Amino acid sequence: MPKDLTRRGPVDATEVPRFAGPDTFARLPRLDEVGHADVAVVGVPFDSGVSYRPGARFGPAHIRQSSKLLRPYNPALDTEPFGAQQVADAGDIACNPFSIREAVRTIEERARALVDQGMRLLTLGGDHTIALPLLRVMAERHGPVAVLHFDAHLDTWDTYFGEPYTHGTPFRRAAEEGLLDPARCLHIGIRGPLYSRRDLLEDAELGFRVVRSDDFETEGTRGVVERMRDRLGTGPVYVSVDIDVLDPAYAPGTGTPEAGGLTSRELLTVLRGLAGLDVVGADIVEVAPAYDHAEITGIAAAHVGYELLSVLAAEVSGNAPKDSHGRFVP
Repeated sequence: MPKDLTRRGPVDATEVPRFAGPDTFARLPRLDEVGHADVAVVGVPFDSGVSYRPGARFGPAHIRQSSKLLRPYNPALDTEPFGAQQVADAGDIACNPFSIREAVRTIEERARALVDQGMRLLTLGGDHTIALPLLRVMAERHGPVAVLHFDAHLDTWDTYFGEPYTHGTPFRRAAEEGLLDPARCLHIGIRGPLYSRRDLLEDAELGFRVVRSDDFETEGTRGVVERMRDRLGTGPVYVSVDIDVLDPAYAPGTGTPEAGGLTSRELLTVLRGLAGLDVVGADIVEVAPAYDHAEITGIAAAHVGYELLSVLAAEVSGNAPKDSHGRFVP
């Protein structure tokens, strides 16, 4: 499909106050208003897979509400995420809250329909269960992908109460289904207690390597970015951001908070380090607004989405900052 070079961006904040205008992500146009988009922001208000606090079904609306302050130009990556590409809000994928398996099928079908139109997806969850159907669509289109997983938790457990499809199991199922490239997958931000030492051993057997939250203290953000890029290498990358990768001071509104997490600055800086890589899709999950205060978590999640869109735009425009050797400079 030929691309329209006249793109529609967000509502102009100099003409319409930020507290007014559409309730879309960053006050972007709806997908039905532009007909085609390079990137679709889509919500999945589903949280039937949680094991502790519920409420992430309200995450997409909360992130959209918290995104009204986003602006068109990103100086850190020297790019315009809404100008270099057409970004539109595709609304929500409504799925069955009483059947996890049916919901997974619905998410997969609706996501595939968008991807088949040539769009990359930025998905707003919802709990982490939704990553599995999204990865099925990504692998169907690109082959096995590297998963870059930001989280306090591994999410490679086998079952909860005998249920194989939950927010703690998506990456084990994805590995078992052959959706992942086991030589390139990486967790960032892992911390807190585990059930046993075996959790880490099984995680490694599935192909994941781990950057702990503590590693930011010893290696610094630049060191983490270098490890990340070395691990991801070349080839398609899917980014999955559980907002609980942030310390509860920066993201209290989540279902399974863990002390000792990343700062929002650390997370955003590492995400910018993806510029120039082949990012084929992303999700932001586990925002539970009932536990949020003053939109702290929602604002963090909105900025995560903005940086991910900026990474996609930098790839399109070639504006990712590089040093004299052509290497990305975080």
